Amino acid sequence: MGARTWQRDRECVYNGTMTTGTNTASDIRVGHWVERLVPDLARPYLRMARIDRPIGTWLLLFPCWWSVALASSGWPSLYFMILFAVGALVMRGAGCTLNDIVDRDFDARVARTALRPIPSGAVSVPQAVAFIGFLLLIGFTVLVQFNGFAVLVGVASLALVAVYPFMKRITYWPQAVLGLTFTYGALLGWAAVRGSLDGPAVVLYAGCFFWTLGYDTIYAHQDKEDDALVGIKSTALLFGDTTKRWLSFFFSATIVLFALAGAMTGLAWPFYAALALAAGQFIWQVWTLDINDPKDCLAKFKSNRLFSWIVLAGIIAGQVAA
Repeated sequence: MGARTWQRDRECVYNGTMTTGTNTASDIRVGHWVERLVPDLARPYLRMARIDRPIGTWLLLFPCWWSVALASSGWPSLYFMILFAVGALVMRGAGCTLNDIVDRDFDARVARTALRPIPSGAVSVPQAVAFIGFLLLIGFTVLVQFNGFAVLVGVASLALVAVYPFMKRITYWPQAVLGLTFTYGALLGWAAVRGSLDGPAVVLYAGCFFWTLGYDTIYAHQDKEDDALVGIKSTALLFGDTTKRWLSFFFSATIVLFALAGAMTGLAWPFYAALALAAGQFIWQVWTLDINDPKDCLAKFKSNRLFSWIVLAGIIAGQVAA
């Protein structure tokens, strides 16, 4: 893995030394196909783009798909859905790489991130910058397949992407900036289909914002001990033992705003049936969450992919039945 290797199992890394702790071990997935099938030269770059951990790509993609489906009459365009899938994959990779460049000193002192390509020495900062340029080129190629207004909307998102990695140093609410950044596809998908930005897209975006506040707060609880040691801020540290109350508010706001977006678009009853099921999934997340168990936090975070599929199915069914 480069100049330095770190012990993988349940250790906390800080101040340049290794000390026993109770935090999660490295997030590098041992035995994944990236480890087994990809040539050594390319492997660190795919890790840096989080190809071995696709949940982030899914969570970036679903607001795009929801928005495309909400803006469509009947079934959404398969071509648009594929374009957004490719775009989400490469833009998530670019964002993660930028985040790793900015956080390389912090990552070297946190057990879960110390083995990532940049802090481990497998990829240099100039190499990582070149990789971002390559991914952005692919992303722009995807973006220009849409109408001119959508291209402008998409380019505007880069300001949020550039700002987000620094927020954890400034505020206990970096999850709020992530909510604006990571769910921007709720606006872009509508713009791609309609060539405009209208009320339902804005309401959907607001709902996605609260959804991200919820799931990323859960995610942040994995690292709260290490984050406190190295000076990283998060809503997990801010909320502490009151986290479940905040999650209940965030997820309730998500459901209400999604329902409003559906009503503004004229979706039929299957959408609301699916939304009720999605609300039940949220209730399960909050009710069973153990904020002091990193494995449970990760499992609940990943379960938002199921929530996302339920909502997408509901939007499409609501459009078809309308």
